[in-house]
Parts: sequence; C-alpha cells; structure tokens
Amino acid sequence: MTDILLLAFIFLIAGIIAVPLATRFSLGSVLGYLIAGIAISPLLTKLHVDVNAIQHFAEFGVVMMLFLVGLELEPKTLWSMRARLLGLGGGQVLLTTLVIMLVGILSGYRWSVALTVGMVLALSSTAIVLQTLSEKGLLKSDGGQASFAVLLSQDIAVIPMLAFIPLLALPELLEIVQQSQDHLSADSAHHGMSLVKGLNSWQTALVTVAAIAAVVIGGSYLTSPVFRFVATARLRELFTATTLMFVIAIALLMSLVGLSPALGTFIAGVTLANSSYRHELESNIEPFKGLLLGVFFITVGASINFSLLLENVSDIIALTVGLMALKVMVLYVLATLFQLRGSDRWLFALGLSQAGEFGFVLLAFTSANGVISTALSDQLLLVVALTMLLTPLLFILYDRVIAAHYCSGQVREADPLPGDAKIIIAGSGRVGGVVDRILRMAGFETTVIDFSSERLEELRIYGVSTYFGDATRPDLLHAAGIEDAQLLVVAIDDAEQISTLVKYAVENYPHVHVLTRAVDRHHVYDLYAYGCRDIVRETYDSSLRIGRSAFEALGIPRESAEAMIHVYNESDKVAMLSVASAYKVGIPAHENEEYVKRLRQVMDEGEPKVQARMRAIRLKKPENSTPDADR
Repeated sequence: MTDILLLAFIFLIAGIIAVPLATRFSLGSVLGYLIAGIAISPLLTKLHVDVNAIQHFAEFGVVMMLFLVGLELEPKTLWSMRARLLGLGGGQVLLTTLVIMLVGILSGYRWSVALTVGMVLALSSTAIVLQTLSEKGLLKSDGGQASFAVLLSQDIAVIPMLAFIPLLALPELLEIVQQSQDHLSADSAHHGMSLVKGLNSWQTALVTVAAIAAVVIGGSYLTSPVFRFVATARLRELFTATTLMFVIAIALLMSLVGLSPALGTFIAGVTLANSSYRHELESNIEPFKGLLLGVFFITVGASINFSLLLENVSDIIALTVGLMALKVMVLYVLATLFQLRGSDRWLFALGLSQAGEFGFVLLAFTSANGVISTALSDQLLLVVALTMLLTPLLFILYDRVIAAHYCSGQVREADPLPGDAKIIIAGSGRVGGVVDRILRMAGFETTVIDFSSERLEELRIYGVSTYFGDATRPDLLHAAGIEDAQLLVVAIDDAEQISTLVKYAVENYPHVHVLTRAVDRHHVYDLYAYGCRDIVRETYDSSLRIGRSAFEALGIPRESAEAMIHVYNESDKVAMLSVASAYKVGIPAHENEEYVKRLRQVMDEGEPKVQARMRAIRLKKPENSTPDADR
C-alpha cells in the first residue's frame, strides 16, 4: 500500500510542478508531462518501478478520449468523413509504410523486417495530437479534422496489422522466442482471455461483427434505462461509476474479440452522440481521461532509455529526425492532394509526424513473435518515445512561425482601412453582425473588422463593407482611425481577446466610448476593473425575456410580468455596481474574502426587498389585461 501511495505521490507532484511551468512558457501541457516523466525517471529506476506496466494501464486514457470524441460526432458527420477516412487515412498508412520499407531495404534489412518497421512507424500518436489540438482549439479546423480522420484510420489499421505481423516471423528469431517461452510457468499459457481463440476466419469475423453490433445496439437502447434506474438513488457518484462501467465494458469486449478498445469506445461514443445523457457521460469521463492521459505522457518521458541513447546517440538522433522528416514529406504530399491549404496543410503534416503509442504495443508484439530482433526493438522504442517528445515543439513551431503567416487556410495581409471611421465594430459574428445591421439601418456608417476571411467573404457577397484583420493589434486600430472614432463596439467571441482589446482601448483612447460584450458575470467585473463602463452580458437580456415569458406562462399578465422583470433588472444592476469594486482581476471570486463578504451583504440586504416588490406586483393584477403573444 505504501509503495502505491508513494508512486502516486511522485507522479502527481511531478505533473503539478511541471505542467503549470510549461503552460506558463506556452509549451503546452503535453510537453510539461513529458518533461515531468524525464525528471522522475532516475527516481523510478531506483525504486524498480515497471514503467511499461503503468503505461499500459494509463493508455486507457486514450480509450476514454476517443469515447469523448465520438460523443461530439453524430453518425451523419462521421459518414461525411468517409472519403478522408479511406483516402487520406488509408493512403497515409499505406504510403508511409511503403516509403519506410523502401528506406529499410536500402539500409540492408530484410524486406519482412523493413515492412514490419514501416507498419509500426506509420502510426501517429492519437493521445498527443488530439490533446494538443483540443487545447489549442484547432480540432475543428480543416487541418484538425483531417488529422482526426487519419488517426481514426490508423486505429482501425492496427487490427489487420496484428493479424498480419506474425506471418512475417523469421525462423531463427522465432526459435529463440519459443525457447525463452518454454521457461515460463504453465500459468502463462492461460494469460489473457479471448472470445475468438481457436476459431477459424469466418467464425472470428462473425463474433467480431456481433461484438460491434452489441456495442451499437446496447448504446442505443440500454443507456437511458440504466441511467434512469441509477437516477433513483440520487447519488452523483453512481452516475460516475455507471459511466465508467459502460466504457470499461466496451473496452473489455473489444479486447476479447481482438479489436482496438479505443475503436470500440469511439463507435459507442458516436452511437450516443444524440443521447439525452451525452453531457452527463462527458462530464463524468473528462476528469479520468485527463488524469490517465497525464500519467501516460509521464510514462512516455520516463521510458526514454538514456543509457541506450548515449551508446548510440548519432544513430538514434538520425533515425528520429529522419523518421519525422520523412513523415512530414509524405503527409505534406497527401495534404496537397486532398486540397488542404495554407496553415492547415502544415498543421496536418507537422502534427502527425511522430510515431504513436501503438508503436510500444506493436514493437513488443513483433519482438514476441520473432519478427524483429530485441536489439532493434529497443532502439525503435527509443525512437518512438523521442518523436513523441519532440511533437509539442513542432506545435510551438506551427503556432509561432507558420500560423502567423496564415489565416483560415490562406496567406493574406490585413485589408487597408479607412482612416475616418467614427464607429468601429470588432467582430462580425452572431453579435457583431446584428449590431452592425442595426446601426446601418439607422443610417450610421460602420467599419467592421474580423479575423475570419471566410466569414468576411460571405458578408461581402451581400454588400456588407468589412475589413480583414486582428482588431486586438494596436497598429490595425490606428489604421482604422481609433484616434478619431466615437464608438468602439467589441463583439469578439473569445473572452481573453475581449479583455485585451478593451483594456488597451480604455487606457490609450479614453475619449472613445467602448461598448463591449461579456461572456459572464465575472468577465463583467474584469472589464469593469479595466475601466469600461458599458458592458453587456451576452446571455443576460435573453434570460430576462425568458423569465418574463415564464411569468406569463404561469398566468401573470404581460404588464405585471414586465414590471417584475424590471424590478429584478434594476436590483441586479445595483448589486453588480456594489460588488464590482471588491472584485480583483486574477483572483478567483471564491478566494476573495472582501468580494464574498460584499456579495453576501448585498444578497442579505437586497433580496428581501426585491422579493417583496415582485410579490406586490404579482398580487396586484391590472384589469382588462390581455397577454401579448409577441415575445
């Protein structure tokens, strides 16, 4: 028990220290975990910890991640990706395998060894790529979707690889493996259960199809009844346990029929994408997925054999760099053929250039089946780990060098802006677009700036005057005529960008009236602290209208409902102003004693008065009132 607690403490403290530091320096959490693993590697060696065993357990985080990805995809969305799954994904596996095989043959290896190595190294890291794309908000981009299609195709490709690789066994290596296996205990013969052991090909196929059908049908028809039953206990932890039970059961079933657990849980996730319990499943799985992926990345860093690296430093580095360069070239060609453009093409090529976590599994499998030698397997294990270690650095290269020259898949400079704009609108989405139309309808001229070239091109088709550029850049605001502007409307989607723009505008152009959206109450306090005094919460007004409609649905006349909402709105404004001065930017609200004290005081003093006024209005029903259907 003590050993387990010590090991858990070592992993947790390494992650807690390394990841915030890596994030602070914009290195990303994945690189932070990898560095943590490298740092604790000597300690784990001294404690005789089996890092590989922990790694196999932590790989369940990849299974959970694909389940969550599946929950975000409806079946029709997945069907629309079929061309990329078969063409781009299948083409990547086949072409990369053949190129690596050719290099291996030219280097003097047998064709069977070269082919096996090609299959192993053709795979990329699902864990690192999806985690990094999600963190950076790039998963929904064209390059991110193409990367996801390839990763899913690779996951599927592992299944035929596991069936094909034993056929490439070398007689001399197979004899050595069999001799070593003879020394194992008889118990090892019973290690690992299987539902397809001893079956012929068509029987195996039938059992496999039945297992997949069980996942689809079970996910469609069993989830709701089971969760309804669990809900009767009214215990949150039972929902979490039930969710884990579903995922573990699916992964176990897939393992028993020889399929990838990650593939099985992905299918289950897609099946449940339209389920009413989707968000419940997602919220319960997310913490476990994050922790297990963190442990997995730490084990990758800890598994780097530095003694072997130092003995063969030139060969290992050459293999690592050569592999990544070769995969980048293959991926870039495929990206071009499948019409990925600009930054998406480079995101795709650089992001998938590493070897993947399945490489650890396949290398152990090939060695155990006498396909490649143990010495070569050890070297390739090190190459796989090093490519995974270098991947976050390639994403940093993409962010800071490549993406800076691209936007929405095309090279484009900011548009020339009029220098006499009186009204500047930053953002042309669902908020900025409506504001722009309202002002133009009233006869005002506006200058709309947005960083999405695709959206602006759509608007220009309808004759809307728009300009491409990043409104948070001081030079672009200067070009737009911010010095002479009367009004700046900040309607950007991202809260951090809103804060950056508002703070800069208020500090440098105090004569400009800044009208901004805020994503929530705490964001309002942030913007208020920066000096902005015209702030609109993006969902607040619609919430007031819903509240008024709710009153009317309960039989309260329209005039009374509006009066009650007016009372609530005025009291909320007073409360917001009373508490705003106690709010401190950068300090969580619940940790700010002054803020909590002020908020409780406002609630204790103000809420009874508001309740009394709203009750009085509710009980005083105006005569001859007719509800208005217009909401």
